[in-house]
Parts: sequence; structure tokens; C-alpha cells
Amino acid sequence: MATFNKFNAFVEALAEKVHNLGSDQLTLALTNTAPTSAGAILTDISQITYTNCSSRNLTVASSAQTSGTYKLTINDIILTASSGNVGPFRYVVLYNSTTASGNLIGWYDYGSSITLADTETLTVDFDGTNGVLTIA
Repeated sequence: MATFNKFNAFVEALAEKVHNLGSDQLTLALTNTAPTSAGAILTDISQITYTNCSSRNLTVASSAQTSGTYKLTINDIILTASSGNVGPFRYVVLYNSTTASGNLIGWYDYGSSITLADTETLTVDFDGTNGVLTIA
């Protein structure tokens, strides 16, 4: 997977107790329009239609600190197209769906547009060793 890019507003939202990364529901949004670091909430991105897409809800594997460094680790997820195509999309956006506004966290750029045909899958492979993000 490509490098994680964080939204600038995520830092402030984290500092002001908008996010509880250990217990809030984190979800993926898919878009074919490049996000900008200035984005803050879900309406700041142009999402695709999810009619034929499997669940995009993520499972946190661990949310903990060791020696003053916090690490968020998320289980990989397999997105599946069923009863039709999903896409095209190029960017996979991580957001907090527990918050009313869907506060944005960060995104990955897959480098080119992807369309999943009926029954096709895409594994979003989060880094199980280094985590999605660390805060030192």
C-alpha cells in the first residue's frame, strides 16, 4: 500500500478529544478525486457510490503506547464487489464514522484508478508491524 497521508485537521481533532482511536468506529471512504491535506470532514471529499460494495468498517487490532510512542494498528480488510461494479476509485480515505461529521484522518493513493467488477476483491493491507500511524 502507498504511504499514509494525514489530513491537517486530524491533529487538532485528536488534541481536542474528537477521536478515540481505540474505540471509535473507523471506516474507509473511496474516491477518485485527490484529497487535499486541508480536508477535515467527510463532505470535503467526493465519495463513490457504495451500492455494490461490502462493508467498509475497520477493526482496530491495537491502540496502545510503548515508551511514550502511540501506535494504531488496524486489521486488513477485503472489499468485495457484489451484484455490480464498484468504482472507479484511486484513493482510500480513513475516517471516524462515530463522529457526526465523519472526521477525516488520512488517505492512501493507489497510483491509478481501480474498478472492482462483480465478485472481484481488493485487500486493503494495513501495516501490521509499524501500524497505520504513530505519535511520539
